[in-house]
Amino acid sequence: MTSPVEILQPDARSQSEQAYYALRELIVTLELPPGSLVDERELMERLSLGRTPVREALRALAQAKLVEVYPRRGMFVAPADARDLASLSEVRCVLEPFAAQLAAQRLTDSDRIEMEALFDELDAVSVKPAGRRLIEIDQRIHRFVYRAAHNTFLESVLDEHYMHALRIWFLALDKVTHLEDAVLEHRAILDAIRDGDAARASTAMQTHVDGFEGSIRRSL
Repeated sequence: MTSPVEILQPDARSQSEQAYYALRELIVTLELPPGSLVDERELMERLSLGRTPVREALRALAQAKLVEVYPRRGMFVAPADARDLASLSEVRCVLEPFAAQLAAQRLTDSDRIEMEALFDELDAVSVKPAGRRLIEIDQRIHRFVYRAAHNTFLESVLDEHYMHALRIWFLALDKVTHLEDAVLEHRAILDAIRDGDAARASTAMQTHVDGFEGSIRRSL
């Protein structure tokens, strides 16, 4: 069974990357539940990939703290706990506002075209801000900000932490309330970036990340 929510992933350049992104999606969407045993052979069949790319992907997922390895016991999907939100937010509250600040300072003409499409999506989702639609637009906006910062090292780090936050969001998916607030927060971020106001973009992103943690914490 596949998730009804699209998880945006970078383009895979090798079978190992293909396996990594496919397995990461299964973990983030909880199709591979937290704490479950990782069956390497089953994953090979599920992904139609060989042992080597799957093993390389699992090693990378262990480094990303999405998989845990226990000698003589096996490999397990890492637990997902609301208590992780505090640690994640400490990192995201520093890096995400910085990315928004850079995006406001470095916005290109092609970035502006992409941004206008995001405003249109926000208008559509604001009519009925359902949780799964918000996850999709949230991904698009955050990944746009990461790219618009034009710093590939920062983008890579933010992507990794965003995936952890997204997995916790899936845990609370049917319980989160006040979703319209998230829509308004996204618009404030994009408005500030479009205006080239780095300070306001940073503050708006800080508010959004803080609001996300509070909403998820209240829901779990």
